[in-house]
Amino acid sequence: MSGSEEEDLAAAWGAALDQEGGGEAAEGPPPEATRVLNQAEIDSLLGFESGPSSDQGLSGIERIISSGLVQYERLPMLEIVFDRLVRLMTTTLRNFTSDNVEISIDAMGSQRFGDYLNSIPLPAMLAVFRADQWDNFGLIVVDSALIYSVVDVLLGGRRGTAAMRIEGRPYTTIERTLVERLIGVVLGDLKAAFEPLCEVDFRFDRLEVNPRFAAISRLSNAAVVSRMRIEMEDRGGRLEVLLPYATLEPVRELLLQQFMGERFGRDSIWETHLAEELRQTEVAIDVVLDQQLMPLRQVLDLKVGDRISLAAGPGAPVSLRCGDVELFEAQLGRRENRLAVRIEKVRPLPVLPTEEEAA
Repeated sequence: MSGSEEEDLAAAWGAALDQEGGGEAAEGPPPEATRVLNQAEIDSLLGFESGPSSDQGLSGIERIISSGLVQYERLPMLEIVFDRLVRLMTTTLRNFTSDNVEISIDAMGSQRFGDYLNSIPLPAMLAVFRADQWDNFGLIVVDSALIYSVVDVLLGGRRGTAAMRIEGRPYTTIERTLVERLIGVVLGDLKAAFEPLCEVDFRFDRLEVNPRFAAISRLSNAAVVSRMRIEMEDRGGRLEVLLPYATLEPVRELLLQQFMGERFGRDSIWETHLAEELRQTEVAIDVVLDQQLMPLRQVLDLKVGDRISLAAGPGAPVSLRCGDVELFEAQLGRRENRLAVRIEKVRPLPVLPTEEEAA
């Protein structure tokens, strides 16, 4: 394309743009520099529709958002443990505060550890505790409302009055000490809640007010969060327990059970009954004085009055057998005009072959 042709084309484009601008100017005033989008336009931009969603019709932005969400496995037994924790805490906190305490679980789910740290409402206290048998850590978060409520209750505040909140100042030594006592009560109940499942000791490690200093796991790792609401008449607040999946890994198989002591395909009642009946079964025990190999012709020629000489002399050990299994080695003797044996040694039982070895 020559230079003159390029200039003609540029002039034609400029004329077309001028005509469009002139048409818009004739229709009305020029649009404003900034325009606020309504909710329908925002939903359309992000790809969220009001009707039933379909994975095939996702927009690019929604696919990016959905890719960051990870579905973690559900642990049914852990939900039972936290339900047991609520029942235990209801009793222990009533004794701890000498007040009427009601506890309920608001929500329980999985979340990335970094997202959880960013969602903690400050100011708050974060208690880091260690699970000794699991060799890992957990986190208990006490919000500001519960902190002031516990301090007010333990220091003799009158009932029916809301706890006074003073923002913009660090927590005092008295407040930290009282919260540490509360954390100790919660950790004791948490140990008791896990006790039917496994033996674990939860030990208080430190108390932090900055979430950055309470990092017990990688920010991208998954964690289980249980959010509980504690009410003490007109006072109360929230307490959250966080356990990373890495902490629960030693007992993961137990937490995947639907109920305590789950055993598919086995009946413990029948097993117990069978074991009791087997113990009462009568079995015959043979005392073997000697073993000899004889030709079949000699055995067929045996008749009444023939004698078979035994190679075992007086005092020689004899064998006690049940069928073909040798059980004991004994000494032959006499007791009240009867032959008797005294067990000297227990023979090890033969190891039965497994199904794979037998095949």
